[in-house]
Amino acid sequence: MSWPDVTVVDACVRRDGRGGSPTAVTDDDPAATDADRRAVAAAAGTSHAAFLGPGRTPDGGRPVRFFTATAELSGCGHGTVAVQAVRLTRTALDELNDRQHTGGRTFDTVAIRRPAGIEVWFDQGVVALRHPAPDERAAIVAALGLTADDPHPTDAPRIAAPGAPRMLVPVRDRSALLRVRPHLGRLTAACRRYGLLGCFVYVPPVGDQPGAARMFAPAIGVDEDVANANSTGCLAAHLLDTTGARTVAIEVEQGDALGRPSSVLASARRGPAGITTRVGGLAVVRDGHRGDN
Repeated sequence: MSWPDVTVVDACVRRDGRGGSPTAVTDDDPAATDADRRAVAAAAGTSHAAFLGPGRTPDGGRPVRFFTATAELSGCGHGTVAVQAVRLTRTALDELNDRQHTGGRTFDTVAIRRPAGIEVWFDQGVVALRHPAPDERAAIVAALGLTADDPHPTDAPRIAAPGAPRMLVPVRDRSALLRVRPHLGRLTAACRRYGLLGCFVYVPPVGDQPGAARMFAPAIGVDEDVANANSTGCLAAHLLDTTGARTVAIEVEQGDALGRPSSVLASARRGPAGITTRVGGLAVVRDGHRGDN
């Protein structure tokens, strides 16, 4: 079936509006099949597609579903940035506070018009952390093709789950990050064996300097993601947990290896239920419109 009204959004662009992760956003069609939805991202030339459902859930969330070319996702951070940017362009407002329902969870969102685009923040919720088992860690590191000199000298891999678990893998510096050439077949097999969405290879931020990262998720049809916002929130939770700080705020640059420079912001804090995070990014809507609220 055809989807005539697909909007492409560059989600999580750099502060000057460059780059970002192209994301397709469209209103859902109740007559569509999931196979139809999976085809939208490929047709739009994007890695992910978001589908805006009608009405609201009982707890006030606007339903949104996310698909890659191969699977439906339980959540998508940069997709949420794209969705809320599109929702704002459909109003005459300068700021839109709303709630989104995705993957069985309803959470708060805010979208604000800025000179370089639309700034979006959303509550990621509780991020669960654990240390990987030795065989789990060895399989992922081997599939990434890291050399003996690449691992970070003080940080160590963690499994982080805001819903879907993924492995966070620290490396020494940006040169090591750019050298990563994963064996995609082995990485796919390892992620499926251990139930992982993918792996987020990163250089930690230091002081006011942003971190850098690359996200590999071939098991869900995304060999390398331009920007992975949820994993950035996971990294903020990990840094909070390992440093003992009360709060953490980070910026992580992504997409450089793909020629699509991107940036994701995240903050983490401790609460009664565990470590909770907020994730944000700047979006540029390629073809949106202002309307009546």
